[in-house]
Order: sequence, then structure tokens, then C-alpha cells
Amino acid sequence: MAKKRNIPHTYVIVFFIIIASAIMTWFIPSGEFSRVDKLMPDGSSKSVIVDGSFHAVPDAPQTYQVFTAFFQGFENQADIIIFILLIGGAFWIMNASKAIDVGIMAFLGFTKKLERIDFLNRLGVNNIVMVLIMLMFSAFGAIFGMSEETIAFIIVIIPLAISMGYDSITGMSMVYVAAHLGFAGAILNPFTIGIAQGLSDIPLFSGIEYRIFCWFVINLVGFAIILRWANKVKKDPKKSPMYTADEVWRKEHQNNEVSFDYHTPKAAWLSFVLILGALIGFSIYFPETTLKIGNSEFSGYVIPISTVIFAIGGLITLRKSIHFFILHLLAFTILFLIVGVMGYGWYVKEIGSLFFVMGLASGIAMGSRPNEITHLFLAGAKDIMSAALIVGLAGGIIVILQDGKIIDSIMYHLSQSMNEMGKVASVGIMYVIQTGLNIIIPSGSAKAALTMPIMAPFSDLIGVSRQATVMAFQFGDGFTNMITPTSGVLIGCLGVAKIPYDVWFKWFWKIALAFVILGFLLLIPTVLFEMNGF
Repeated sequence: MAKKRNIPHTYVIVFFIIIASAIMTWFIPSGEFSRVDKLMPDGSSKSVIVDGSFHAVPDAPQTYQVFTAFFQGFENQADIIIFILLIGGAFWIMNASKAIDVGIMAFLGFTKKLERIDFLNRLGVNNIVMVLIMLMFSAFGAIFGMSEETIAFIIVIIPLAISMGYDSITGMSMVYVAAHLGFAGAILNPFTIGIAQGLSDIPLFSGIEYRIFCWFVINLVGFAIILRWANKVKKDPKKSPMYTADEVWRKEHQNNEVSFDYHTPKAAWLSFVLILGALIGFSIYFPETTLKIGNSEFSGYVIPISTVIFAIGGLITLRKSIHFFILHLLAFTILFLIVGVMGYGWYVKEIGSLFFVMGLASGIAMGSRPNEITHLFLAGAKDIMSAALIVGLAGGIIVILQDGKIIDSIMYHLSQSMNEMGKVASVGIMYVIQTGLNIIIPSGSAKAALTMPIMAPFSDLIGVSRQATVMAFQFGDGFTNMITPTSGVLIGCLGVAKIPYDVWFKWFWKIALAFVILGFLLLIPTVLFEMNGF
């Protein structure tokens, strides 16, 4: 009998990638571009390269740095690592109340009622629910570049997916993949489209008509793939590579024939009063909020109105039970996350703090003592620690490539390969370059600052519109985010979902390849046909 091969641990895979990156620094000549700060349309500045400024620099082959890169990787990714720990601790406190279990039961009961409607039953109620969830996350990715925020939603959606008869891969796809389908088909994403168009000196968010079409096509294909997989798992759960591992989630959220003690402790009213008082204070201090969606703005009394709705909803849910009040807290945490991101430019620090407050408020509402809340938080942080650690380890890959001074060299030599090619071939080469670079530079804004000052002027020389060049960047930046091990967000989400990277890679690589091919097909019309903005 053949000996069963052990699949390498995710940490092992990342370590070998770091070693491979270090080996590359011995063979690829080091080089750098000169850089200057350029003012962006929103008033911020970005460091961009000077055209024709590439020059050789002394080689910096990496040796022992494969070990010190871990430290630097943890330092560079500290914000996401802390964010993950805060999320894990906060949700562990919330889970202690069994509020999510109650919410899942209520949701499943609602879907069963919908199945009585013949039309919806024919379409498949679960399919409709999944499409609506994915459409929401895809819209968030397309409009304001949701990425890191998906980590927080994984903890909520995966138990829901498993309770519906699916697996953790389906839950991961409903959140992370959906958001990054939107990210790839970006419509108004300021972190990719906004920066790339600004650096290319073309009108901000121009060409939106074709990008909306692309977003629709990408979602259509992506959702179909996810639904096909979900229905396959629904028919035979053991076909999922995560069937055994998902037992952890099934045990944590066993909803079948479980009775809950529906009650509202006095401490819940105290939590409600404290939060309401804080929201009233914020309403006075921030009476008006300007929400920015792409290049559009909307001003209104967002926080005061939200405070009134929270007060009314809080009174209603408190009269039902503590479980529904905590779900009410979760809903408004998500609402304020959206307001914070779109209205005040929040990032992981503010979002992590928001969920941390949610966890504390949940603990107070349950009547838990400070020590009990602390122990619950530490248990959650411990449970999610492996996910936080892998983010830091993956950050070491970027450190090696940067310290070895080969990122600019790779970019320069790849750009030279586009000379003397036709329009379709040229935009295809641009797309391949952006896709390849996304593996070593997963940050969309950083890659835009590096590549667009080169690609935009070069596209003028070969007769390709700058808008087409931006779309090559957009697609190249988006699709491989869902599979590259250098993406801290992907690694973090997989860690929270308890899905090993090798399992995810084996399941997703064919899908990723299909999206890469789809991206190229969507680029062809940008160079062959006359379109608005191109």
C-alpha cells in the first residue's frame, strides 16, 4: 500500500515561498526607479516613479534575512494582526450569548416560510438568499473597495452557510470571493480605479458604463460557480474537502432541536442606555455626515437618524430577549462600519475598535463580570491566533522581495516585453504583468503607484487607450487576490474560516484561472471598439 503523503502545513508553504523569494534575489539583478510625490484628485499625495528613471543598484542577495523577515512582516502587518485578534475576542464574547445561534434559527425558519411560495421554491430559496448576500458584498467591493473588512463577516456567514447544509468553503465564497469579484470588477473603488485613473491623468471614474457591464458579467460567472458548488455540497456534504474539519463549526452552532432561555437581564438595559448615550453624544458632535461613493457625495443626518432607529429597535428587541438585542448590536455595528468607511475614511484600526466595543457591550448586556468578559476575550483571541500569525508570516515574503531590491527590476523587465506588439497582444501583456505583480505586491494602491506611471505613457506609444490600461490593472489586481499567499487578507480570512491554504488553493486554482481568462476576454473590446471613456 502506498504511503499517504502529508499535506504541508500553511506555515510550511509560506516559509518555502520566503526561501524561494530569497533565492530569486541571487539571480535577478537589483534595480530601482526614482520616485516623486504626486498630488491626487482627492488632495492626498502618492509616491510615483519617474518615467525612464530605472537604474541598477548594488545587489542585495538575501540569506539570513529569511528569518528576520518574519519580524519585519509582523511589524508591517501589525494592524491586520491586531484587527484579527480584536475580531476573534469580540465575537467569542458575543457567541457566549448564543445570539448568533438564535439568529440562524430565526433565519432558517424564515427561509422555510418562503419555501411555501411556489415561485420562490422553484427558483430555490437558498439560492436567492445566497445571491442577495453575495450581491451585497460584491457591491461593497466594487463601490468602496471592501477587503480587510471581510474578515469580520466570515465569523457570521460561515455558521449560517453550514446551518443551511453547505460548507465553510461556501461561506468563505459568499463573503470573501464575492467581495473580491466586486473588487475586480470595480465600479467606483477609490483604492484601485480612483488612484489608477488619477495617476493616468484621465477623468476620475470615467468609462463607468463598460465597467458596470464587466462587473455584471464577472458576478454572473462567479455566482454561478459558487451556487453550483454549494448545491453539490448540499446533495452530498462528504464531497467537500472540509467536511471533517467543519465539524468544529457544526459543534459550535448546533441549532437543531435546541431550546434557548429567552430572557432579558437588567444588565442588558444598562448596556442599551450606555450605548444610546454615546450615540446621542456622537449625534450632537457629528450632526451631519458626508458619505462618499466614488466621485459622488451625499450629506445628511446619518448618525442622528441611526441613533433614533437604534433606540426604537433596542426597545423592541430588549422586550423579546437578550439574544435579539445582541443581534441588534451586531446589525448596527455593521451599519456604523459602512458609515465609518464611507463617511470618515475608517480603516482596520477604527473598524477593529468598533467590533471590540460591540464585544464589550455584548458582555455587559449578558451580565458578565469584568473577569468573565476578559476570559472570554482571551479565549477568542487564542482560538484565532493561528490566523493572526500567518498574516505576519506571509508579510515576510514582501519584505524579502523589497529588501532584495528586485520588485522594480521585475516590473522594468516585464514592461520591456511589450515593445512591437499589436493592441490586443499589448493589453494582454499589460494584464499578464499586473496579474503576476499582484502575487508579490497584493496592495492595489501600491501597485497602481508603481505601474501606472509606466503603463499609461507607454500605452500612448502603442495606440492603446489609457482607460484600457487602467482596466488591465483593475483585473490583474483583482482576480489573483483570491488565491495569492502574499495577501494578508486572504490568509487572515482562511485562518478565521479554519480552511488550510493548500485546501483552498486546490479547490480554487481552476476558478482563478477561469477568471483570469474572462478578464482577458473583457479587455479585448477596450482596444477593438469605440466606447465612452475609452
